[in-house]
Amino acid sequence: MKDITVLGIETSCDETSASIVRNGREVLSNVINTQIPIHEKFGGVVPEIASRKHIEAISTVVEEALKQAKMTFEDIDVICPTYGPGLVGALLVGVRIC
Repeated sequence: MKDITVLGIETSCDETSASIVRNGREVLSNVINTQIPIHEKFGGVVPEIASRKHIEAISTVVEEALKQAKMTFEDIDVICPTYGPGLVGALLVGVRIC
């Protein structure tokens, strides 16, 4: 039986993350880029800022997850972004990577 390798993307709020998981059980990498310091001065998450920061971070986060897993996009069988709930603009960044 062939292994299934998944690239998971999370951009629902204020953290951009990507993980590579094999067969739903083995985590090969998990990279998180947090925006907490950016939003602290506003007392909470600002949706427009969060969306822009996801756009800036997503490529680097995915590349780092692939690097840590010692894989390339060709090794990925499925890409699974978060599609809800969350901030609409932020969610679109993750879905667009597909």
